[in-house]
Amino acid sequence: MSEFHQVQMLEVDPDCAGQRIDNYLMSRLKGVPKSRLYRLLRKGEVRVNKGRVKPEHKLQAGDLVRVPPIRLAQEGDLVPIGAELAERLAQAIVFEDDWLIAINKPSGLAVHGGSGVQIGLIEALRQMRPEIKFLELVHRLDRETSGVILVAKKRSALKALQEQFREKSEQMTLAGIRKTYLALVDGQWPAARREVNEPLLRTELANGDRMVRVSAEGKPSKTLFAVVESLQGATLVEASPVTGRTHQIRVHARIAGCPLLGDEKYGIDLINEKLKRKGLRRLCLHAAKLSFLHPTTEQPMVVEAPMPDDMAALLEALRCS
Repeated sequence: MSEFHQVQMLEVDPDCAGQRIDNYLMSRLKGVPKSRLYRLLRKGEVRVNKGRVKPEHKLQAGDLVRVPPIRLAQEGDLVPIGAELAERLAQAIVFEDDWLIAINKPSGLAVHGGSGVQIGLIEALRQMRPEIKFLELVHRLDRETSGVILVAKKRSALKALQEQFREKSEQMTLAGIRKTYLALVDGQWPAARREVNEPLLRTELANGDRMVRVSAEGKPSKTLFAVVESLQGATLVEASPVTGRTHQIRVHARIAGCPLLGDEKYGIDLINEKLKRKGLRRLCLHAAKLSFLHPTTEQPMVVEAPMPDDMAALLEALRCS
């Protein structure tokens, strides 16, 4: 990292109209931790047209954004991607065209660097594919979650796809975007419990970590669940979030009395020695399928990611119990 000693004045171009200020900053201040950017916004050090703004403020074409002196990642500071990770990610691409990449993200890999993470999925892809001038995450997956994630190769594709995600999150609709996860949960999932519909409130702890809880003050949140297979002391379930809240599946599963195996944040001491011997090493949540409309043709698309070996091995071990 090196110091950037001058104030930056950024004029918002028409392509970025409607973009949130926090997302705008993250796309331009590569390598700056997300928590640092939010701190700058809270303190009013970032100004739009000379005024303070909140992270959710939406920019308009021609807006003037003032960015204070800040530590920025320089090209020489990049952490080189290892050959093993590069090969693993190359093999994990499940779809690619001129507009987007769909990749089966491994568990344990953050989607982007920052907050103690030296390199994430997007930084790795940029190093692997330097010939692609534009590469941006369309959405997020928790670091511990594996599965399908979309990366846009053009700004127009990014805007079109993010609009589909935004409509899903705000309008609680299954049109367009549909996510399907596979999860291993503790105990026997109640067959009659087909959905959990409880509002969720996200809070940020002093260390920057996020916690989510059920609260009447939270946002409407709904997840559909279906039993795929009953196992000894566990259940394989399919989870389809109708809304897109942080940690939604994990919190809703706990509400139903069946927290996810390997969930150190919302589980109930589930990483015990018996499960470790069976191969439990991770959060048992996998984004198996993503349905959406192609950003240019608007044709329905479905991309799928096979269950990773570690989760599949644990599933087989539970079957043999």
